[in-house]
Amino acid sequence: MKTIILASASPRRKELLEKIGLKFEAEPSDYEEYLPSEGEPHELAKKLSLEKAERVARRHKKAIVIAADTFLVFRGKLLGKPRNEAEAKEMLKALNGTSHSVITGFSIVDKDNKKILTKSVETKIYLRKLTAKEIDAYVKSKEPLDKAGAYAIQGLGSVIVEKIEGDYFNVIGLPLSALAESLKEFGVRIL
Repeated sequence: MKTIILASASPRRKELLEKIGLKFEAEPSDYEEYLPSEGEPHELAKKLSLEKAERVARRHKKAIVIAADTFLVFRGKLLGKPRNEAEAKEMLKALNGTSHSVITGFSIVDKDNKKILTKSVETKIYLRKLTAKEIDAYVKSKEPLDKAGAYAIQGLGSVIVEKIEGDYFNVIGLPLSALAESLKEFGVRIL
């Protein structure tokens, strides 16, 4: 069995893979993350995840490398992680009481077999209407600062989400069902 490597420093992605019992090593990619201002969101998510996976795969000939990239799409604009509290507040004010999409692109690379697979998954999120005081309190918790769109559905941010349509785990950063199905093509079975 080949070594499986998660090309990520994300504790959330690590936790998700551990929950499904996948044996893997984590190695952050040295790919410089950026969020282009233009481009089709699904294609961008796949491209960014592939860049991360390929960077790590170059260092490992006999491994299967998994990488992902997650961002929000709101009114045609891509939203990544806020850079500071002020930006987190602005994102939350914009998303307040509306819906948006969370898109995760993921890639699986096996350099040894010259096999590459890349996909994207979209989940629609509806946030409830928040007061200015609620937004301030949430930002003060510091949770929004390293999360795409300035909230964490798996944490305190769960209280601001009214409903979701699609894969919950996609919103956290890794669509587990689609990933498990895709890993079968690399000879890796979860069940």
